[in-house]
Amino acid sequence: MFYEPSQGHGLPFNPIKAIIAPRPIGWVSTIDAQGRPNLAPYSYFNIVSAEPVLLMFTSEGFKDSVRNARETGEFVYNLVTEPLKQAMNATSAALGPGENEFEFAKLGAAPSRFVKPPRVADTPAALECKVVSVTELADMHGKLTDRHMVIGQVVGVHIADEYVVNGRFDMVKAQTIARCGYQDYAQVTALTQLQRPGEAPLKV
Repeated sequence: MFYEPSQGHGLPFNPIKAIIAPRPIGWVSTIDAQGRPNLAPYSYFNIVSAEPVLLMFTSEGFKDSVRNARETGEFVYNLVTEPLKQAMNATSAALGPGENEFEFAKLGAAPSRFVKPPRVADTPAALECKVVSVTELADMHGKLTDRHMVIGQVVGVHIADEYVVNGRFDMVKAQTIARCGYQDYAQVTALTQLQRPGEAPLKV
C-alpha cells in the first residue's frame, strides 16, 4: 500500500507509530513553579547528540511537563524497565495540574544532585537535564502544530551499580523496555553485536 498522510491511511489504526519503533520511553520528571512534582511518559523521545549529551521529548499539546521544563529550566529522564512498566503506564493518567504522579503510581522519589526535579527511586538509570530549548513545531507550510519539543543537556547521570557489568550498562539485566506503537511494548531480552567496517570488537 501507499498513502499520503494528509489524505489518511484507511486503516483501523495509524501505522506510523508502529513503523518508527521500537522507541525509548521518555519518562520525564519535572517540578512546577510551586515546587510540586510531575512525572509523565512520552512516546516521542530520544538522544539527539552525544557531545554535548542532548535529549529531546515532544508533547502533543502544551502539557505540564513542557510547561514545567520551560518555567524551571530542568527535567529528569528516568529509564523504564519491565518491573516499572505498570507504574509508568499509571503516570500517563490525566491528572490535574499539581497532582503528584509519584504518589498516584506509588513510586518512590529520590533527590537529584544538580536539578530540583526528583528522579524515580527504583529506576536503574536516570539523567538530570538542564533545558536548552522549548520549541513549538511547525509543519512544512510554517503552520504551528501545538506539538512542543523540549531539548535538554544532561548534567548528571545516575546508574545503579548492579547494572554496570564488565564496564557496560547491562540493558538485559535492567530489563529495559521500549514503545512499539498501538498498545504494544518490547523488552530487551538479548543483544547481538555488529561491528562497523574497520571497527575493532569491543574489549571487556
